[in-house]
Amino acid sequence: MASWVLSECGLKPLPQVWNRPRTAVCSSYPSKVRIFRSNQSSADLRLDSTKIAGGLFRERRWGLNVSAPVRVAAVEEEEERVNGVNGGGDGEEEVGFDPGAPPPFKLADVKAAIPKHCWVRDPWRSMSYVVRDVAVVFGLAAAAVYVNKWFVWPLYWAAQGTMFWALFVLGHDCGHGSFSNNPKLNSVVGHLLHSSILVPYHGWRISHRTHHQNHGHVENDESWHPLSEKIYKKLDSMTRILRFTVPFPMLAYPFYLWNRSPGKTGSHFDPKSDLFVPNERKDVTTSTVCWTAMAGLLVGLSFVMGPVQVLKLYGIPYWVFVMWLDLVTYLHHHGHEDKLPWYRGKEWSYLRGGLTTLDRDYGLINNIHHDIGTHVVHHLFPQIPHYHLVEATEAAKPVFGNYYREPKKSGPLPFHLLGSFIKSLKKDHYVSDNGDVVYYQTDPSFGGFPPSN
Repeated sequence: MASWVLSECGLKPLPQVWNRPRTAVCSSYPSKVRIFRSNQSSADLRLDSTKIAGGLFRERRWGLNVSAPVRVAAVEEEEERVNGVNGGGDGEEEVGFDPGAPPPFKLADVKAAIPKHCWVRDPWRSMSYVVRDVAVVFGLAAAAVYVNKWFVWPLYWAAQGTMFWALFVLGHDCGHGSFSNNPKLNSVVGHLLHSSILVPYHGWRISHRTHHQNHGHVENDESWHPLSEKIYKKLDSMTRILRFTVPFPMLAYPFYLWNRSPGKTGSHFDPKSDLFVPNERKDVTTSTVCWTAMAGLLVGLSFVMGPVQVLKLYGIPYWVFVMWLDLVTYLHHHGHEDKLPWYRGKEWSYLRGGLTTLDRDYGLINNIHHDIGTHVVHHLFPQIPHYHLVEATEAAKPVFGNYYREPKKSGPLPFHLLGSFIKSLKKDHYVSDNGDVVYYQTDPSFGGFPPSN
């Protein structure tokens, strides 16, 4: 039963409706998905509408298989109508903003607004962040051991867990290819960073690619997508409590890595999992071996230093890192004061799905976790380095218009986001089984809400 909760993917126990999309967007036929392959280079992933053609096959390139779907030409070519609701057209009076309506701009319009230098990946600058974060990690550990006072350890756990999260974000950039233009460098650094915090680099990288390629799709999204009303009503009371009650959803990530989500088979550690195609199995095996080596190192250190010391230095910060990861990734797609759409069938497109993501302000943590809260532009163009995301977002805002939701300003620490997180868990319970544009609905009998008549 707890497996319903311990999943980052929104705990949606549905069988897969279609084969897992890999580098595709939906075709014009709502009843099925067409899957395209591409052998385009890194430069092509900038989504230049003059270059995107999309072949039927693609090469196996570690650093290039993780960005926006190469076949976004279908998105750019579709006629995103400008309608009266969203200020669209032909002199019609604007009635109001409908976040579920097709936007009056294309993906190419957003790309054109972003300065060219924002697309440049500087490996030396990227490595400087790695050196900085690793130095802080070892410095914090050394300081905690040296002082070794009871009041120091809780401060250490919070700080070190946050730094583990920062290491994850840098490895995440390696997975997207935004760390550098060198796939081998991305793979080596990504393995070192992610293995050190018990994340299987390639296994996670591939499933995260699926999340980006299907963001905002009710069934096909890989991360924190909603339960259908039918499935929600089948949950027993304990499962609902675990799924929608703090802190349980913040402890989901390790279990998601092992079991994925209910209704979706496969493990991030198993090269034969449904998550992967045959030519990715060697990569997944490599990452699983690296993960195992790190786990073995921790066991060895337990014999040398004692299990309690390893728990204090590594174990508790690891779970703080997990809570950061689940909190931040959940709030990228939930918890806005206005209801945001989720899509199915012909209504879904890469652009419309990406516009449902949210930017968040984390105060002083923004710099520490490499501006991962600047998320809308990242979701649309994950190949942009993290150190250009803020500038790219500012440039894209005039194009986004009302489709961009300005994040609430944070104090030094983002305590206000805990309120958004808890409020969302109380209200965002399920979406309708019917319809291609759906919104979260609330179960009035759960989460402190009075039962309906």
